[in-house]
Amino acid sequence: MGHLQGKVAIVTGAGSGVGQGIALALAGEGASIAALGRTPEKLEATCALVAERGGRAEALSCDVADTDRAPGLVEEVADRLGGVDILVNNAYSGAYGPLLSMSDTDFRRGFDSGPFAAFAFMKACHPHLKQRGGGVVVNLVSSAMVRWDLRTYGAYAAAKTALRSLTRTAAGEWGPDNIRVNAIAPHATSPGYLRWEAANPEEAEAFRDSIPLRYVGDCEEDIGRAVVMLCGPDARYLTGATVPLDGGQANFD
Repeated sequence: MGHLQGKVAIVTGAGSGVGQGIALALAGEGASIAALGRTPEKLEATCALVAERGGRAEALSCDVADTDRAPGLVEEVADRLGGVDILVNNAYSGAYGPLLSMSDTDFRRGFDSGPFAAFAFMKACHPHLKQRGGGVVVNLVSSAMVRWDLRTYGAYAAAKTALRSLTRTAAGEWGPDNIRVNAIAPHATSPGYLRWEAANPEEAEAFRDSIPLRYVGDCEEDIGRAVVMLCGPDARYLTGATVPLDGGQANFD
């Protein structure tokens, strides 16, 4: 039995990449998974992988940017799986590019799917986490927030910086309810990264060389397992932190 046996985790953007890796790692420690995302086929594939390992996962199709749906989705998860103990806000759909060529709609999209979506799910989950005697929220941010050259990353970094601030605030306000709220800033071999690597092999090699550990993290073994740690008893005194899961590349000082 894993140390998350009996826990229920909501993971947004769980159909592939980092979200799928986190879902699989949590399930490997005994948590039941509510896999949320926009593509039903991808979510079902994640659920099938969880089932192959003897775990339980339910797929719920949604666009997290539709924040009005968040309360109903959380209630559905609680009804189907018996409660909510862990929330992982991973889903994000934003824009990249120079600020002057970016539309207001594209700029807002990163906030709608990032901090606004996380805020909606966090509020909806709070009473369930409190009722269960406490719980854990993990929000995904990015080392782009402290990138040495922010050109073309401005909108992305702005949305993730807002989410990091939200993380700190919730940690401070919800600590008395025994709810811990942390953020992670991962580098991972997601499908998007692998496509970029294949299209830009020389740039990708230089990027890897800038990481002290000299590799980009595996979605489950490096990112998912770290989230397991954050959700488990070994991290019970850690809240309000941003954990850089990037092999030592970024400087968050």
